[in-house]
Amino acid sequence: MLGIERVTVRYGASVAVSAVTESAAKGEWVGLIGANGAGKSSLLRAAAQLVPYDGAVKVAGETMGRISPRRRARLVAYVPQQPELPAGMSAIDYTLLGRTPHIGYFGVESAEDQRVCVEVLDRIGLAGLAERHLSTLSGGELQRVVLARALAQDAPVLLLDEPTSALDLGRRVDALELVDELRRERGLTVLSAMHDLTLAAQFTDRLVLMSGGQVVAAGVPADVLDEQLLSACFGARVRVLTDDEGQLLVVPQRTRRRIEC
Repeated sequence: MLGIERVTVRYGASVAVSAVTESAAKGEWVGLIGANGAGKSSLLRAAAQLVPYDGAVKVAGETMGRISPRRRARLVAYVPQQPELPAGMSAIDYTLLGRTPHIGYFGVESAEDQRVCVEVLDRIGLAGLAERHLSTLSGGELQRVVLARALAQDAPVLLLDEPTSALDLGRRVDALELVDELRRERGLTVLSAMHDLTLAAQFTDRLVLMSGGQVVAAGVPADVLDEQLLSACFGARVRVLTDDEGQLLVVPQRTRRRIEC
């Protein structure tokens, strides 16, 4: 479904992503992990056609750089880390922006578009805030509205850049559960940058570990979440444990011992 072929992203003389080739099948959730500056966000932005790049990005066999923006929006929905949020716009109107690719050039949103957006807001726990202006919402509520807009877009590929960074633990899990439910219902392909390695292990089918703009390891979470590999890439000591249910837990460790007074 999603193919990334030798994609390189440069910012001036700096190379943020270096000849990365990866893919995600229909219905698969692939997580990008790595330290800050590893190239995760730049790779996502290239896949979303938001930065210049060398190489190719294909969705369902279509080369993204060769099709119209409207067609791209029907194929790929993108949730950035720092979205633009018009303060005077309501949550429902912002979510309706996700329906733009499905509305004719001179048309207006239909009752079906309204229904889709109301349903998404309800499922993400924001039905009661639909008429509230974005300026009155908390950071966590805003992040969920941005996710709602992307889900309302109803594209087969969903790109998520740290989609739960502003949410508390409960809301973080709820949001990822919703993405997973919709992925299974709609056969969505999901590519997401995730900083919580434990949640990445629990929700994704495969992980891609990046460092210095390159892929260091890729595979199922149990193979990629290696203590020595993670410690080297993140510059911190970590333990990878397995709980009673067989789920992986990534636990950072202190580098200095506590000094007792």
